[in-house]
Amino acid sequence: MTHPAQPKASHFINGAYVEDTAGTPIPVIYAATGEQIATVYAATPTIVEQALSTAKAAQKEWAKMTGTERGRILRRAADIMRDRNHDLSVLETYDTGKPLQETLVADATSGADALEYFGGLAASLTGEHIPLGEDWVYTKREALGLCVGIGAWNYPTQIACWKGAPALACGNSMVFKPSETTPLCALKVAEILIEAGAPAGIFNVVQGMGEVGGALVTDPRVDKVSLTGSVPTGKKVYAAAAAGMKHVTMELGGKSPLIIFDDADIDNAVGGAINGNFYSSGQVCSNGTRVFVQKGIKEKFLARLAERTGNAILGDPMDEATSFGPMVTENQMNIVLGYIEKGKEEGARVICGGARADMDGYYIQPTVFADVTDEMTIAREEIFGPVMSVLDFETEEEVVARANDTEFGLSAGVFTKDFTRAHRVIGNLEAGSCFINSYNDAPVEAPFGGVKASGVGRENSKEAIKHFSQVKSVYVRMGDVEAAF
Repeated sequence: MTHPAQPKASHFINGAYVEDTAGTPIPVIYAATGEQIATVYAATPTIVEQALSTAKAAQKEWAKMTGTERGRILRRAADIMRDRNHDLSVLETYDTGKPLQETLVADATSGADALEYFGGLAASLTGEHIPLGEDWVYTKREALGLCVGIGAWNYPTQIACWKGAPALACGNSMVFKPSETTPLCALKVAEILIEAGAPAGIFNVVQGMGEVGGALVTDPRVDKVSLTGSVPTGKKVYAAAAAGMKHVTMELGGKSPLIIFDDADIDNAVGGAINGNFYSSGQVCSNGTRVFVQKGIKEKFLARLAERTGNAILGDPMDEATSFGPMVTENQMNIVLGYIEKGKEEGARVICGGARADMDGYYIQPTVFADVTDEMTIAREEIFGPVMSVLDFETEEEVVARANDTEFGLSAGVFTKDFTRAHRVIGNLEAGSCFINSYNDAPVEAPFGGVKASGVGRENSKEAIKHFSQVKSVYVRMGDVEAAF
């Protein structure tokens, strides 16, 4: 019997499911059990060509529609997505292993928010009139053309929408390649867009590994590449896109600081640290994995953190009581276990966790290290798993300098009751998406993205429109033209 997670076919092109079993088979493994629940096939050159030529051909007509018409389709897709939230959340859990408790509120719902928000903005994308005496200039915001989206495995539904919604709102078409680890959810996004009335070909999904991504990124017909992934992957893709003078958005990794001052509300600070390290089993790029705690509250903070981390419920992700799921793959689990061993070797103190959980699937106990110093591996490198490093600090000046001493700059957070200090510290931190007395909120209304090695460009909010469109300016002369001869 076919598993319910098995899609109708591997790819979605020109409004329909398309299969080509000549491609490399990609097994879909359910992280909670290690069993194979589906198979898709990597895109062959024929499939890649079909997706690109279809998207290229469909884009012009789509861009000619009014923003109101495009927006209506995106908003309709948002409604369908909300209606099917339960089924989409179950699929997301099969795809990633994340607990249903989480996917029900954070994944398809976030995708629907993006479709609704950019659907609402689509009609407002106007230019401006610039008076110059009797002459004038007007500007128009135009689509870039054909965009390629490359997704990561931690938020497959959300990333497909975070990239697809602003691209389509601006009149572009998109070919989206999900991560080969989580190939299922993006197909449903494509299906829902067609159901909502989107023309065939404006949002296509193709599966595959790096070579498929490479073929998409380097194709001369592609005008824009938007990638969510690791810094090393980002550097390669950015370079390949630059060779073709393509627009890019790079949403990459981080090793973000979360700074907790003596006067912080301890329970809120612990809650922020839990959200910034253990949500999605720590597989979130913006996670605040370097938790700097002022010495006066260190032991109190660690005691409360250990107590609350003990309340995590590891179990079947399909059970809504489960609050902590497995790592996405066996490979990712082993990478994280390697970092945990390094942390122990380098002298960090294990407060809780520190091992694989004794159960089927790729579970690691939520792990907290204390007495971490800045030069330890676990404080320098992005782990992408449930490993929190707690570091001590004494003064504001010291902690700001240490927090900024990293190649990354995605996020940063501060917990304090002193609001002047909160804004001052955030103002001095080198990061793109920041939080005060909170951590990891990502509403579609707010720009999301990093500085330094954490990326270029922004997703979500009105900022994303700038990254999926370009401005044409037109000078209009009302009188005669003067010339030297």
